[in-house]
Amino acid sequence: MREFFRTLMQRAAALFRRRRLEDDLDEELRSHLEMAVELNLGRGISAEDARREALRSFGGVEQTKEKYRDQRGLPIIETTLQDLRFGLRMLRRSPGFSVLAILCLTLGIGANAAVFSWVEGILFRPYPAVTHQEQLLALGGTARGESGHTAISWPDFADLQRNCTLFNAFFVSKIMGTTLSVGDRAEVTTGSIVSANYFDAIGVHPLLGRGFEPGEDSGRNAHPVTVISYQLWRGRFKGDPQIIGKTQRLNNVVHTIVGVAPEGFYGTFVGWAMQFWVPASMEETFEAGGYKLEDRGARWIESYVRLKAGVTRQQAQQEISAVAKRLESDYPETNRGRGFQLWPLWQTPFNNARTLLPTLEIMVAVVVFVLLIACANVGNLLLVRSFARRHEMTVRLAIGAGRGRLVKQLFTEGLILAAFGAAGGLLVAHWCRHALVLLFPARGGVAMHLPGEIDWRVLAVSGGVCVIATLLLGLVPAMQTGKIDLAGALKSDSAGVVGGGGRAWVRSGLVVLQVSLSFVLLVGVGLLLQSLQKIRNTSPGFSTRDVLDTAVNLVAAGYDAQRAQTFQDELLERVKALPGVESAAFARMTPLSYGSYSSTVIAVDGYQPPPEEQPTVEYNEVGPGYFATIGIPLVSGREFARADDEKAALVAVVNEAMAARYWRGRNPIGERVQVKGRWMQVVGVAKDSKYESVREATKPFFYVPLRQNFARGAGLHIRTRLSAETMATALGHEVHALDPDLALFEVITLQEQVDRSTSPQQVAVTLVGVLGGLALLLAAIGLYGVMSYAVSQSTRELGLRMALGAGASNLLKLVLSRGLALTAGGVALGGAVALGLTRLLGSLLYKVSPRDPLAFGSAFVVMTITALAASFLPAWRATRTDPVRALRD
Repeated sequence: MREFFRTLMQRAAALFRRRRLEDDLDEELRSHLEMAVELNLGRGISAEDARREALRSFGGVEQTKEKYRDQRGLPIIETTLQDLRFGLRMLRRSPGFSVLAILCLTLGIGANAAVFSWVEGILFRPYPAVTHQEQLLALGGTARGESGHTAISWPDFADLQRNCTLFNAFFVSKIMGTTLSVGDRAEVTTGSIVSANYFDAIGVHPLLGRGFEPGEDSGRNAHPVTVISYQLWRGRFKGDPQIIGKTQRLNNVVHTIVGVAPEGFYGTFVGWAMQFWVPASMEETFEAGGYKLEDRGARWIESYVRLKAGVTRQQAQQEISAVAKRLESDYPETNRGRGFQLWPLWQTPFNNARTLLPTLEIMVAVVVFVLLIACANVGNLLLVRSFARRHEMTVRLAIGAGRGRLVKQLFTEGLILAAFGAAGGLLVAHWCRHALVLLFPARGGVAMHLPGEIDWRVLAVSGGVCVIATLLLGLVPAMQTGKIDLAGALKSDSAGVVGGGGRAWVRSGLVVLQVSLSFVLLVGVGLLLQSLQKIRNTSPGFSTRDVLDTAVNLVAAGYDAQRAQTFQDELLERVKALPGVESAAFARMTPLSYGSYSSTVIAVDGYQPPPEEQPTVEYNEVGPGYFATIGIPLVSGREFARADDEKAALVAVVNEAMAARYWRGRNPIGERVQVKGRWMQVVGVAKDSKYESVREATKPFFYVPLRQNFARGAGLHIRTRLSAETMATALGHEVHALDPDLALFEVITLQEQVDRSTSPQQVAVTLVGVLGGLALLLAAIGLYGVMSYAVSQSTRELGLRMALGAGASNLLKLVLSRGLALTAGGVALGGAVALGLTRLLGSLLYKVSPRDPLAFGSAFVVMTITALAASFLPAWRATRTDPVRALRD
């Protein structure tokens, strides 16, 4: 063993002393030859014959050198280095081929790396600077008989903390927004309401100051302290090193800055970067609906858990479910039918991980298709190039090179191409890592934050893609090299380019593969486009074209409830008096906005729920004239009037779904419903509409008068035919006339609100469309290359056809028909694949069948037109063939 290692070390050291060893070898061989020559001269032979005899007896200098080199160094490394140098020289000799091949691979590998970086940065490692994210899980509530998730109440959260033992930490991170200043325009920013252990639980240590101390998340508005982000500290506070202890108004409450988060930490919410954090004790300042920390029925928390080492999600779920059972038994009024569920980060139900998951799943499949098309394209280029190098390969075989040595050389050339493509692809991915956010519109002046993450995992995946591409690229020409008939090739003409049927089949098969994959992507684009059109053309149950939405943040301006109510009344009268305004009304929530509706447990006279059911329904607080303004028709009864204020009897308007479920065919007008222990009389039934998503199923919902459940943060809806820009100017004047320190939020149409709510579908259409177009371009290039090569190799056949009387139109049809035949084969294969794969788009499709004939027909038309365009130039070149020259050559 010691001798083996000594020999191995000597061989390895020889790699770094090659020139010196070569010089020593030349010197030694020269001395041996000179001694042999002197011996021959001593025997009386002439000088020329003496040297010739010495060389003959020596057995060949170069062969001797090769034997010595094999014994001296590491042949595998040396031959690999030789292959690399030779491969680089071959790429330099064919710059057009090299650039095209590397460009195709760069696009294919770059698309993969970019999507993988989005997956890593949005789904698997979404929170930069947070430690051990693999131990984090999202925690949400469930309700028996309802799909999806619900929020958690603070008392339930506290009970989970006390009673669960398999977790290192439970912590809260609830997104909310506020304004940092008032003036001509409001400065909108995002922040989080968090538990006191937040920064300790995620392993983030403030750059300056401290995080929150134990107990600062308890009490009613008891701890007005905040930790601000590094970006806010550098931007708004100019990096003030003495920032700790200074104050900042948040929702008009003075908060003391106790810490600055480190650079690169953006919070624990996918979609927006947090600018500040406040403890849960300040919940009432930022959350509508009053103080909730002691209300077990108020569900508003978004939370996470950190598992202990070695604990699985299944074990943790069992313990949490057991606690949920005890809470259901101890608090039946609020917890009957309620449970808790753990989700991995990439399925987090309360942020954009859930929103983007279906799109990113589709994107992973799409970019794999694009990579396969790119590899098939480059494989075709290498195949054609291997035919051109056939004479070179034949000569190398004839002088003693083994077939394995040639295959290794071809795989090395494929590795070089793949390495250049991977380097270019990673550069493309680096440029595109933040591109996803460009497809989402800003909301309330705040842009989304969806950065990709290029870490070692993305690099490892890209490296794996590079290796796979190398195998795919080297396989095709290597297979052809293995079929070389040495004797036949040496007898053939000097060009050595023979396009036999087998090789044509390989080239055609690669084109059929590209066409089929492109066809699948085109079908997907067609389905998503139709789905997006149907979503945006489907009526959400309210008007969208002639209704504007805006808001004035009275909370941040320090308005109490009475002053805010007076301001809303005065502003409403002024707005209604503006020319072109038909009606106006306030409401706490805007349909299809990101905010969440309030929900409550209800009881209905005459309705006895099953033992396992606890009726819980969402509701909205709306002002007089809301239904007429927003365009929701009333089926029966009336809508709210100005007289429905805090002094009047409590009333409610229910939607049709709620009336059908809880009154079961009876007229609900005049009936009672209990909400938060108070009985309300139903005075109207409204048509069903969409509340949180255009795609949501019809569900029970009700409305209460804003004046009976007042919210200072209500939004303003205006029915008018005036443009948003014109209305914004007029509204700004009216707001400033009432209070010059107030600022108006953005003014948008409800149609724009609908478009924003469907942005995930728009993103999916855009991304699949871009990559589908790229795949179509690559397929067209591949088809063009094959047809061009076929025409160049069929010159004699085309010349003979013309000599026998074939016209230009006949040749044009002949070449085009060959191109269309390949396309037909690809479309047939792609159609069969698409029928199976388009079912995966189900979560993104809306009222569109995965087998929609219009999508398949459109893809067929586009593919046919592309094939005709790609085949036309080779076909036209075929018609220019000179029959005399073709037959003579």
